[in-house]
Amino acid sequence: MMLRYLRYLVLAVIAAVLLTAALANRETVVLRALPEDLAALTGFGWTVELPLFLVIFGGVAAGVLIGFVWEWLREHKHRARAADKEREIRRLERSVERREEAAPADEVIALVDGPRRTG
Repeated sequence: MMLRYLRYLVLAVIAAVLLTAALANRETVVLRALPEDLAALTGFGWTVELPLFLVIFGGVAAGVLIGFVWEWLREHKHRARAADKEREIRRLERSVERREEAAPADEVIALVDGPRRTG
């Protein structure tokens, strides 16, 4: 119960910090796809005007998203190995269940009917 309130407190502090940063950085900035000289040379001069806090928050969000995707790709081999092990476990469990179902109920009969070695 106390951890829930602590989590809400931390989230409220983070929200207050983000709101303060947004209010302090409301000035409009121009984002360009290319530097001005290169844009003049290529004829491609895409620009957009946004408040600075959106640029900052967008950069942070893009960084977090790239980090999540990178980590997901990096851990793919571990997830694949775990899935292989899970399939192997299920296969072995089915094999054990089939042997238990096929085994005779009486241990003496199982010993008599067991594999015989000739030699």
